[in-house]
Amino acid sequence: MNFPISVLLRSKGDQVFSVSPEVSILAAVAEMNRHRVGAIVVLTDGAIAGIFTERDVLCRVLGLVDPRTTPVSAVMTREVITVSPDASVEAVASIFTAKRCRHLPVVSDGRLAGLISIGDISRWVAANDHAEAEGLKSYITGGPG
Repeated sequence: MNFPISVLLRSKGDQVFSVSPEVSILAAVAEMNRHRVGAIVVLTDGAIAGIFTERDVLCRVLGLVDPRTTPVSAVMTREVITVSPDASVEAVASIFTAKRCRHLPVVSDGRLAGLISIGDISRWVAANDHAEAEGLKSYITGGPG
């Protein structure tokens, strides 16, 4: 698991969906639904101002504010934890566990380079474990590697 996150980004792609802080919560949720993602980065002039997640909807929106008129900036997570493309899969998995978050923006040279989710890590680990098991099985049985 000491592979860098950049390996995952190359396979999944570096597309990140974003909104500006002024858009309504409802518009931000619609954008998340349209792209079928659980988080959207909030950008101001290309810089990360926050992140808005499904958890933010549950904890800070439902029954508390009007999503049609409240800007996403009022309820987004402002203290955004980011990782570098050089961060290891293991280190990122540890951050997900320690900080109890599910999405981390990847930042390289001050620029948003991608978004990694706990699901991306889980899929990558499962695929690598499967490939390793198949390799060992082939080695043991003397089959092609």
